[in-house]
Amino acid sequence: MGAQVIANVEFENPRPSELPDTVEDAAATPEKEMPWKSLGLKEDEYDRIVELLGRRPTIAELSMYSVMWSEHCSYKSSKKHLKEQFGAKTTPQMAKNMLVGIGQNAGVMDVGDGWAVTFKVESHNHPSYVEPYEGAATGIGGCVRDIISMGARPIAVMAGLNAGDPENPDTARVVRGAVAGLAGYGNVLGVPSIGGETTFDSSYQGNPLVNAVCVGALRHEDVHLANAEAPGNLVVLFGARTGGDGIGGASILASESFEDDESIARPTVQVGDPYIEKQIIECLQELFENGVIEAIQDLGAAGVSCATSELSSNGNTGMHIKLENVLLRDPTLNAGEILMSESQERMMATVPPERMDDFWAIATKWGVEASVIGEVTDTGRLVIDHFGSRIVDVDPKTVAHDGPVYDRPYARPKWQDALQEDTSDSLPRPADRDEIAKQIMKVITTGNGASKSWMTDQFDSYTLGNTALAQPDDAGVIRVSNESDRGVALSLDSNGWFTKLDPYQGAKLALAAAYRNVAAVGATPIAISDGLNFGNPEDPDAMWQLVQAMTGLADGCKQMSIPVTGGNVSLYNSSGTQMSQPDSSINPTPMIVMLGTIDDVKRARPSGWLEEGLGIYILGDTREELDGSAWARDIHDHLGGLPPKVDLDKEMALARVISALVNNDGPDGKPLIHAAHDVSEGGLAQTLVEMATRRGIGASVDLSSYVKSQKISDFVALFSESTGRIVVAAPEGAEEAIFAAADAEGVTVERLGVTGGTLLAISGFDQLGDVGGFDAQVLAEVSGEEAASDIVGAGPIVFKVRELQAAMEGVLPGYFA
Repeated sequence: MGAQVIANVEFENPRPSELPDTVEDAAATPEKEMPWKSLGLKEDEYDRIVELLGRRPTIAELSMYSVMWSEHCSYKSSKKHLKEQFGAKTTPQMAKNMLVGIGQNAGVMDVGDGWAVTFKVESHNHPSYVEPYEGAATGIGGCVRDIISMGARPIAVMAGLNAGDPENPDTARVVRGAVAGLAGYGNVLGVPSIGGETTFDSSYQGNPLVNAVCVGALRHEDVHLANAEAPGNLVVLFGARTGGDGIGGASILASESFEDDESIARPTVQVGDPYIEKQIIECLQELFENGVIEAIQDLGAAGVSCATSELSSNGNTGMHIKLENVLLRDPTLNAGEILMSESQERMMATVPPERMDDFWAIATKWGVEASVIGEVTDTGRLVIDHFGSRIVDVDPKTVAHDGPVYDRPYARPKWQDALQEDTSDSLPRPADRDEIAKQIMKVITTGNGASKSWMTDQFDSYTLGNTALAQPDDAGVIRVSNESDRGVALSLDSNGWFTKLDPYQGAKLALAAAYRNVAAVGATPIAISDGLNFGNPEDPDAMWQLVQAMTGLADGCKQMSIPVTGGNVSLYNSSGTQMSQPDSSINPTPMIVMLGTIDDVKRARPSGWLEEGLGIYILGDTREELDGSAWARDIHDHLGGLPPKVDLDKEMALARVISALVNNDGPDGKPLIHAAHDVSEGGLAQTLVEMATRRGIGASVDLSSYVKSQKISDFVALFSESTGRIVVAAPEGAEEAIFAAADAEGVTVERLGVTGGTLLAISGFDQLGDVGGFDAQVLAEVSGEEAASDIVGAGPIVFKVRELQAAMEGVLPGYFA
């Protein structure tokens, strides 16, 4: 191989006690039965492998094809539609700032001043159900390795967690483990967690979703790709040793529905070590800085099988691998197991022979074990030997990129029409102010409406010192470097309820929500990474949901000129239930991670008001749109009808208004608005409560003018989940500028009230009777002895902000602490 040193540690792997199944054996014994079914392959897939090779595969080759042709690795059920939607609908205008797009480990966007940002969302759903702590932890770890393999230093992480009914005891097992795993891994890495989303619904009971996000920063010239293009370069495997954990993880856990006996899948969950990953991050940064590496690939799903085949396929080259040089943690592993292992914290690089001394020095400095396992060739073949026996001889493209592509049948579910016809119109509305107050309290103290501080307090959000905003703000905001205040904003959004009601519109709604959240903090949205979490693709109902959602998302991105830089598809989230039923799968859940840029992170706006005396304004229109809303679900246990209409042009207009207000100063020398929060799940009621409890400052709100101008009831004003709305708080002197900015974009604006005191008072209930005016100063000075119920009915609805805060913060600990 041209290298005198094979490894920077002493090792000796034992020879296998049994003779391996070689390529020569395979050619000589075509009749031998092979365990293709137990490895997750279909019969026609096995027949195709035989056709490609011109013989039966060896057991090692069969292992490689099984993991690389799995749903998780090959996207065989979604690839056709991904190409038709995101590939065909991406215009040059959309891609103008995209340095790297779909097809590499992560997308890369230009964010200005020579800086680039790479970001990605990755699911680890099935492992997180089987073993929540390790499943979630290794989800973060794998996503971080995707980012560092692009040449970037990770600067922030996020996570989306969708779990079952919080009343179900098994939900506590999943949530406690997943949150501890996310925090335990991310905190050790020293990478701040700046946001995310948590959703509870019974549809996720047997299939929780854990979607990890990482973002990294790098200079344009430092982008690295997974393309091994130079024959003669050495193939180096470094990081943790290879063990038995994770074997078959991609082909079993993430590519099929769970069977009744889940113990079969238990050994396939990977085990992570964040301390080794931290060493790898620093080692890799120095290797990049010194130009030691040609190509780089992390080892996640499918392990060595994936890294060797993808590196050589991407580079249009081949490789000759000596598998006995892989450093093992478990010396009993056979060749197939070494190829399939998904042991974590491993990287593969191609290195020029003359730079190996530099590689050894840097790896040893950081305590990272490494070994040379092969060489890049010009043969176009991936050849793998194990102690002199040839066990693999394949075209790497057939393994990595030319796997099966299915055009699976799909059709609108028979139950879809009945679901949409079952609207919220017949649900009883609140009869008086007291009932409205009780319903507000119910919505904000469910698992979905309550504070997530029990979870987010376990994450370190401000390590490294570059975080400007973090949860519970609408988007996380972080500097890209210590050199300036240039930064990026990220938001993760989904709504499985809306997507179940209408997958096409639901995907657009998730896109709009992520766009709006990034805009709310003052950033400019520029790109997304998407995590598509759906049911069994062999179920025409679930496949229809997936295709509809992809189409809606692609159409929405094209309309908003937002490119999709990459992402993840997670299928078979079905819990093994009967197909073609309304509850056969999880709620279809496209998760959208929106990236935005902001020139100065100091101008980013929090989601709640932090001072008294600010005017409160609502931007955007409210319609009677209660189908699929928190009110319908939490008050009436109802899901049906059609989701809110989405107008992406109005969303973009609203974003431009917020941008103008954030990037221009008011009379006080600060941005014109001091706080901004989108109106979404839970409606205006949830928004006002969250803004007040952000710092414990109350407000006096009068809805009367707004409900008259919008021609809606006070109840609709509080609980509707119409899109395209943001509530802002600003100094009194900024009102004229707010109205002017909104008018310039054709956005409706209405003043709602003023911040101050310790009470949140909501008045103007014309639908329920003539309330009359109220003295905001009197309300602000009400002593702490009166309960909210003592004041309700006397005019406005009044809540003590501290009691709201305590109630919301106590919900999740009550379930999970």
